[in-house]
Amino acid sequence: MINQNTIVALSTPPGSGAIGLIRISGSDAIKIASKCFVPSNNVLISKQESHKSSLGWIKDGDRIIDKVVATVFISPNSYTGENVVEFSCHGSSYILQEVIQLIIKKGAIAAQPGEFTLRSFLNGKMDLIQAEAVADLISTKSKAAHELAINQIRGGYSKDIGELRDKLIHFASLIALELDFSEEDVEFANRKEFMKLLDDLQFKLKELSESFAYGRVIKDGVPVAILGKPNSGKSSLLNALVKEEKAIVSDIEGTTRDSIEDYLVLDGIQFRFIDTAGLRDTKDKIESIGVKRALDNAKKAEILLYLYDVTDKDHKGIIDQIDSIISLKKTILLIQNKMDLSSGKENIAKTISKKFPNLPPALLLITHENKTINALKKQLVKIVEKIGNNSETIVTNTRHHTSLESALKDITLVKKGINDNLSNDLLSVDLNSAIQSLGEITGEINTDDILGNIFKNFCIGK
Repeated sequence: MINQNTIVALSTPPGSGAIGLIRISGSDAIKIASKCFVPSNNVLISKQESHKSSLGWIKDGDRIIDKVVATVFISPNSYTGENVVEFSCHGSSYILQEVIQLIIKKGAIAAQPGEFTLRSFLNGKMDLIQAEAVADLISTKSKAAHELAINQIRGGYSKDIGELRDKLIHFASLIALELDFSEEDVEFANRKEFMKLLDDLQFKLKELSESFAYGRVIKDGVPVAILGKPNSGKSSLLNALVKEEKAIVSDIEGTTRDSIEDYLVLDGIQFRFIDTAGLRDTKDKIESIGVKRALDNAKKAEILLYLYDVTDKDHKGIIDQIDSIISLKKTILLIQNKMDLSSGKENIAKTISKKFPNLPPALLLITHENKTINALKKQLVKIVEKIGNNSETIVTNTRHHTSLESALKDITLVKKGINDNLSNDLLSVDLNSAIQSLGEITGEINTDDILGNIFKNFCIGK
């Protein structure tokens, strides 16, 4: 996939700033940079030590474009594994474009999205898990997502997958060896040890696959849908959580007719709160669209906050709505709102507890009191941490999850095949399929389609 051209791109965000970094990578990177850079100390870039910087001028003939710092990284000790030169320029968008166009004129070509990291992968500087984690790290918006990306870049996840794959390859080779000596009826792969390995692999793959539920929401933000009848206090809750008048609050029923979203980071975990239209039957066409969107958001959310007004006398309506959202099979948190207006005589909470004994007790809420809002925030963090189940390795990537599920399916088939006394050649088919699925995660087995799909989503310059 990799071409032999020397590439160049801006590696800092576009626009004006104090500094703009331009990166050149390829076999001719130093040669091309030498045609543009005039060092102040008269030491040519080609004579400069690796990982050293020097001050100088970018010049196009006699024309001075900028005063810059040039840093040289000599192959293989660079991010891409190739010769790399980085120019730290002044952050004028005009200057940066002029420097890039000059470098292209001297022999480089514009880099494609993710091409620096692609070259790093293809040159063996990182595996595919680590390469994808680079993109995750760039886009992190919370402490928890940052920690997951850093762990993957450090190679902890790669090590786990590599060890599982190596064990499979070992037994696959023994099975293949038995095929070569099929007429002698010898057994190289101890079936008892093999079954124990398959049990261990099945457990580990299942654990990794199940961690995806946690990893996905940590990476993308935990979607939390706020549901309830009109005037139950949903918009007031959103405003209290994000400490901003995000949603219109009114005594008039049906004020919220569309979904309103905002983000909030709690204990390093990013939550995406969605205020929805009040749930009720309505003949108003616009409001009915809002109700439909509320239900759609509930289906996509990870956590459902169902608010009910403790002074609402329509107990049947509240219970019917709770019964309806339970069918969505989501984590549900019940909230008794407007406790400051309660006379203490309402028995709706007891009725709900008897009707839905498997749901946790409802939280008490007064939206203008920080104490009750903070209690809700703590409960949300606990719910997400419970989803994580303290897994050491967390899967955050949909592609990885698909491959893990495929490998898990193959391992299950191999176990069944052993129990059914299937021939070695049939066992080898599923065994090799599992090995391939695990190899696709780290990139030990890859196709141009997989790599193209991964790196097209990177930003240019990385």
